[in-house]
Amino acid sequence: MGEVAGHRSEWTFLTSHARVLLAISRDSGVRLRDVALTCGLTERTVQAIVADLEEAGYITRSRAGRRNRYSIVPGSLFRHPAEAGHEIAGLLELLAEPHGAAKGSR
Repeated sequence: MGEVAGHRSEWTFLTSHARVLLAISRDSGVRLRDVALTCGLTERTVQAIVADLEEAGYITRSRAGRRNRYSIVPGSLFRHPAEAGHEIAGLLELLAEPHGAAKGSR
């Protein structure tokens, strides 16, 4: 199985939807502009992902003054049959530690 020199596909383990959900779980009052910067997406893409997550019942949105606040819906399950029966809370908890925080520094 040869590999063309200098040509590797760029891929990651988490989808954009997972990254946006993780950003919201870290800060319920986060601005979508900031989520876009963190996730390397456009603000319009983040808005569409938030709409997807809200429509699918993973998050709820409420107003706090001029800002939106987001809440993760407890008990939300993964959508794919391979992860059926597993709550997304486990993934969010695993990845909840902010970037750059060392595990041993608590």
